[in-house]
Amino acid sequence: MIRAASLAFLSLLPFSAAIAQATPAAPANVFGYHDFAAQAKWDKAFLAIPDAKLAGQHLKILTSAPHWASSPEDYKTAQYVEEKFKAAGLETHIVPYRVLLNKPVKIVVEAFGASGQKLMSGPTPEHVDPAVDGGDPFQDDPRILPAFNGSSPSGDVTAEVVYANYGTLADFKKLDELGISVKGKIVLVRYGNNFRGVKVYIAQQRGAKGVLIYSDPADDGYFRGDAYPKGAYRPESAVQRGSTQFLPIYPGDPETPGVASTVDLPDSQRIPADKLQNNQPSIPANPLSYKDAAPILRALAGPGVPHDWQGALPFAYHLGGDKAVTVHMHLEQDIALRTIWDVVGTIEGSDPAQKDDWVVAGNHRDAWVYGAVDPNSGTAAMLETVHGLGDLLKQGWKPKRRIVVCSWDAEEEGLIGSTEWVEQHQEPLRHAVAYFNTDVGVSGPSFNAAAVPSLKQFVSEVTYEVPSPKGGSVHEQWVKDQREQATSSRRSRPAADASRPEAALDVKIGTLGSGSDYTPFIQHTGVPSTDIGSDGPYGVYHSVFDNYNWFIRNADPTFVYEQQQARVFGLEILHMANADVLPYDYSLYGREILGYLDDARQQATRAGLQLDFTAAQAAAERFAKAGIAVHTRQVAATGNEAALNHALREAETALLDPDGLPNRPWYRHTIYAPGEFTGYAAVVIPGVTEAIDVPDAARAKAQIVALAAALSRSAAILEGAGK
Repeated sequence: MIRAASLAFLSLLPFSAAIAQATPAAPANVFGYHDFAAQAKWDKAFLAIPDAKLAGQHLKILTSAPHWASSPEDYKTAQYVEEKFKAAGLETHIVPYRVLLNKPVKIVVEAFGASGQKLMSGPTPEHVDPAVDGGDPFQDDPRILPAFNGSSPSGDVTAEVVYANYGTLADFKKLDELGISVKGKIVLVRYGNNFRGVKVYIAQQRGAKGVLIYSDPADDGYFRGDAYPKGAYRPESAVQRGSTQFLPIYPGDPETPGVASTVDLPDSQRIPADKLQNNQPSIPANPLSYKDAAPILRALAGPGVPHDWQGALPFAYHLGGDKAVTVHMHLEQDIALRTIWDVVGTIEGSDPAQKDDWVVAGNHRDAWVYGAVDPNSGTAAMLETVHGLGDLLKQGWKPKRRIVVCSWDAEEEGLIGSTEWVEQHQEPLRHAVAYFNTDVGVSGPSFNAAAVPSLKQFVSEVTYEVPSPKGGSVHEQWVKDQREQATSSRRSRPAADASRPEAALDVKIGTLGSGSDYTPFIQHTGVPSTDIGSDGPYGVYHSVFDNYNWFIRNADPTFVYEQQQARVFGLEILHMANADVLPYDYSLYGREILGYLDDARQQATRAGLQLDFTAAQAAAERFAKAGIAVHTRQVAATGNEAALNHALREAETALLDPDGLPNRPWYRHTIYAPGEFTGYAAVVIPGVTEAIDVPDAARAKAQIVALAAALSRSAAILEGAGK
């Protein structure tokens, strides 16, 4: 590897010379290529193109106004992306959908003490003192909507308050143990540890009348570091907006699960809004700042909270449930069909045998307010990726496979734009060889990734070629960052255990749960997926203060990490579009699944369930053995690549169960799904794992059978691959 020179020195060099000085040497061999030399030349040409300054310009324009999904400002961002896609030479279309969204008309939350005195009336507008470090130039835009939760119904409820910590299933069970009922109460929970919609989902199941969700300073406020504008963390008035859709049931337009909500879809194919029961809450929910939550928490009586339920506000927390505090929630929502706009750009494949094997890449564009980090740091990086692809086209490059680059809308409302597009294109997506996602593209300097196991080595390999602003390659810094994080948390990194899946990689790559646009691709349609970002201290998530001013102060002042992410994203696309043999590693996939089964057996034992895993174990061992064998054939392949590639791709599709998961059939992947009671975090072998959690022995047995069948289907495909 060529070590990068210092950034100060690079700034003195001509641009082309700086790239040559900074770019690590491309590896001689890359998995999936017979001869990587030609691709390495195109990689080098591409890496010179994404421009930090241009990425900064994109970000400034995209975040110049609040652009909630379906707003006029949102449409302007679609037009901007369309313009950049077309300028790069992509065949580009704005694709509209009509979807059900709620928009706040009036939001009132009031709290009263036992004697009727008013404790608070809000929500308080998001505002920081202009005298503190210059204040914030974006906070007073009149187009900013009141802080609200997507998918919340209207409601006018008054009730006593119960504090339920993070609102996890374990937290609600703890309340049961302590004799505190939430039935007929308004539940106050803090953000963190699970998806906000799951907090409402559990509270609703237990008979709550409403939910308030606040940001505790222990999690992203002053307890973590200086508050904005002095630092990166949440100031007292900042509110985390977000969807409370029941995402683990299904994402997308709530009226059209499994069906694309196109603008011409007949009403007869929609579930009427008054009959929605599955993925929309029936009780009102709204977010609060910790400034507004504090008077409620301070006044709560009843038992003191368990030790780990105490947040960072300067008083002891109590569970409530008595008459010490009563809250009135008055929410008026305009719930209607609204138009959203995906932007889709295409580069046709040049190989007739592979041009229908799509490589799809995407990032969402809509934001709760300005969305500098989430999502437009990803959009800015993606636009510079497209800039690079466009310049390669001008130089004569052509991809073998079709490239489809997508700017999704209404992701924040429940992955709506991506889900509707996937549901509209399910048949051609059977041939899609990968979906590459970025969302929170840059909030700081630490690269991270998540992927299906078959693409973990692929992501790792791409990062060897990309220069890091810190010096060396992104891969070198990734390894270093993870080691430093392990050390700083007082956890030594254990020696590699050859029996564990992560032994094959020198970086830890996450598992795909949900909460971003890869969800419909992998978990509904079976398209192998990855997700990349670059992290740092980020306390203003989904608030007014996630804006350009915060970004240039805290995340990436010179936009060099935007440039880095554009390069990584682009190499993912380039490598997958032109690989001779699809670079899926099913040997790692097999090892991971065997580990999941070991964990499930132990879980069943702890739950007191007598389950027979024999068939699933045999199928998993067969799958793992087939994965090792096909990996050998991938490395040695010199012909019959079309048949081999087809089998490699079909092996992932075979892991889908056509019947879907129990109680949520939209999710069809037998290995990965968002947890019903987590939402963001993945549950592995979810049908089996969640049945054990209940516990439900009959359901667990049926799901073990379904898992064994899926693994056997996939193993059989791999066994015949390339023969």
